[in-house]
Amino acid sequence: MASVEAFPPSMGMGSEHANGSNKTADGNPLSSEGKIDSKPNDKHHAEPDSKHAASESNGKSHTSERNGSTKSSTGGGKTVPSSSSSSSLGSRNPQDLIQRGVYKSNLLGTATFIGLRALDPLLQYKLLAGDWGTRLLSKLNISSIPLYDYVMETSTAEGTKASIIRHLPLPRLLLLLMSAGSSLKQIYWLLSLSREELTPAAAVEVSLFNTVVNTMGSLLLLSTSTSAALSTPRITIPFTFDSATGTYTSLPLPIALGTVMYVTGMAIETLTERTRKKFKDDEANEGKICREGLWNQARHINYGGYTLWRAGYAMAAGGWIPALGVAAFHIWHFVSRSTVFMSEYMQSRYGEQWERYKREVPYSLFPGIY
Repeated sequence: MASVEAFPPSMGMGSEHANGSNKTADGNPLSSEGKIDSKPNDKHHAEPDSKHAASESNGKSHTSERNGSTKSSTGGGKTVPSSSSSSSLGSRNPQDLIQRGVYKSNLLGTATFIGLRALDPLLQYKLLAGDWGTRLLSKLNISSIPLYDYVMETSTAEGTKASIIRHLPLPRLLLLLMSAGSSLKQIYWLLSLSREELTPAAAVEVSLFNTVVNTMGSLLLLSTSTSAALSTPRITIPFTFDSATGTYTSLPLPIALGTVMYVTGMAIETLTERTRKKFKDDEANEGKICREGLWNQARHINYGGYTLWRAGYAMAAGGWIPALGVAAFHIWHFVSRSTVFMSEYMQSRYGEQWERYKREVPYSLFPGIY
């Protein structure tokens, strides 16, 4: 099965935090086929910036030739990839959605992704505020929390006029906002932060993954047997005193904590990807690995942020058990697949600089934890 980490899954490519020039760590330019130009270029020679740690390895490497052999050459006391070992820099691992190092746009892929991700909040609205969710659960013989309509009367010159108001409870509103936030973030990532190609097939796979996960969250919140909205204890929200009722607004602990996790994780993922983009855009950083900000704390910090907000989304929907399940799935996915693919790619492209980075930044996803 192909990698479906929600772009970053950061869209499966979020941790290539080196400057994205078509050159290897020793400064040699890559040809259009991904091979090293035989002419040295000292102008862009990149000294290792003293920050690397033990990496993931699954016995495969993007430095391998098509026949499986590996070669290297030594220059200036450093081991750098040879032309044969770098021929795969533009190649694609069949289990990875992104073609690392292939810098071009795909209009159809971009349009497909934007369209499908923009539809997701509309679907979640129909599930949470309409009757789609309750009808679906009813077909599955699962009881759901009813959504009440309120009658509001207003006085006009012609008399009293009654109107029906559908009140969306705060837990449902928060989950709907999370759906919209994830769509906006991923569209922003594709349009403003990403440079690598997103094919239509990858766009469909990633979009469907996100929509399925978000839909499961909506149904968890609606079901009486799983809804976090029915859990205890409840947390009082400051500055929400209603003088008419004399009460404060409160939220169940899983929803309050899940919302904090979502906001924190989304901020980490977005800000680190912006930091990396700014670093790459600076020509002075050509051939260097980004060590700015949180990238100096964990090598795949944006994957950690993504895992955090995805777990927060699940907690706000269904409580502790779904949150633990989602967190475990994404950690497994990143550790066994995404970070492995990325480590191979970075090793083949930056050689000793990547090794030093792994030694000096031992944490992969969460600073101080893992």
